[in-house]
Amino acid sequence: MANPAFSVEAATQAYLATVSGVARAKSDAYFEGGYWLILWSFVVTAVIMIFLMRSGWAAKISAWAKRVTGNRPWLHAMLAAFVLIGIVALLQFPWDLYVTYFREHQYGMSNQNFGQWLGDWVKNALISLIVFTLLASGMLRLIRATPKNWWAWGAVVTAFFMAFFIAVAPVFVEPLFNTYKPMTASPLRDQILSMARANGVPAHDVLVVDASRQTKRISANVAGLGSTMRVALNDNLLNQATPAQVRSVMGHELGHYVLNHIWSMVIYFALIILGGYLAINHFVPALLRRNPKWGVQSLADPGALPIAILVISAYFVVMTPLVNTIIRVQEQEADQFGLNAARAPDGFAATAMKLSAYRKLEPGKWEEIIFYDHPSGRTRVETAMQWKAEHLGEPGVE
Repeated sequence: MANPAFSVEAATQAYLATVSGVARAKSDAYFEGGYWLILWSFVVTAVIMIFLMRSGWAAKISAWAKRVTGNRPWLHAMLAAFVLIGIVALLQFPWDLYVTYFREHQYGMSNQNFGQWLGDWVKNALISLIVFTLLASGMLRLIRATPKNWWAWGAVVTAFFMAFFIAVAPVFVEPLFNTYKPMTASPLRDQILSMARANGVPAHDVLVVDASRQTKRISANVAGLGSTMRVALNDNLLNQATPAQVRSVMGHELGHYVLNHIWSMVIYFALIILGGYLAINHFVPALLRRNPKWGVQSLADPGALPIAILVISAYFVVMTPLVNTIIRVQEQEADQFGLNAARAPDGFAATAMKLSAYRKLEPGKWEEIIFYDHPSGRTRVETAMQWKAEHLGEPGVE
């Protein structure tokens, strides 16, 4: 039973008051600017895709790939998708440069110089090029094989594709960007592993990732599937947080694993992408018929990829509140799990204040619903203080 002498609201306000003035204004400006980035990112995408269609580049690249591959549909689709997606990445480079380099430096979030950032951008672009070429060519093959219901099979294939990528990423992708090393033996490491074992997480080690080479953000995760599952935290968290704060974060991350959030997220996003494929199936043929000068006759033609990307990009802008809500609900569930696992409500609340460096602390109700893919700082502190109120005086609570 909650202690009536403990006020959840007063305790919440005390934590929120620790971030004020210039720091609060900077955090709000950074996060609110992200709202506009959603719109401007779509505008940039739209300009690039319409340019590729209206200039005839998309049709010419598709025709060239068809000649080169000897009219073999699978190779034709793969080569055309590879070239088109590569061109999109290059045309989008200035926008990426602003969003992930200049803006991050403007708000003091990045630790990278330009050369380091460019190296990571190139690696990320190459990985994205391979992944999206395979996915796009697979969808084109489905469109040719089952033109009436390719969108349903496409959602199933995409779900398996996501699960596969989640499984292999910790082994083959993430080490390309950062170094993962076993956490030095310590009481904190033992406590994290004990918490994992107590909750049925098959963790035998805790890894530390050198995220400080890129950013000042704190984070941790339980990633992978099956034999690739691993528990990791970044060095920023380890260096900036107290043991109780680290345990509270790791309890949250363990919650994602125990609550099967990875699998449920794959299912949710497969259903969402199903809607996106239906939008492509409906709008792209109509747009191609209305614009014969584009030189692309069919959705099965790789030359239709830019307009398909534009349609699904518009779809995801509209779906932003739903996508954010699905993720935010899972994050709230993990918050509750972490509080019960780590029993460190003040550690969790203090960590929420650290996250305020780049997350607005007190949004309005609809602002949080639409734009937040994690609970706001206020919500998280209030959750922690409510948990604390119900467990005051119990042994092991920090």
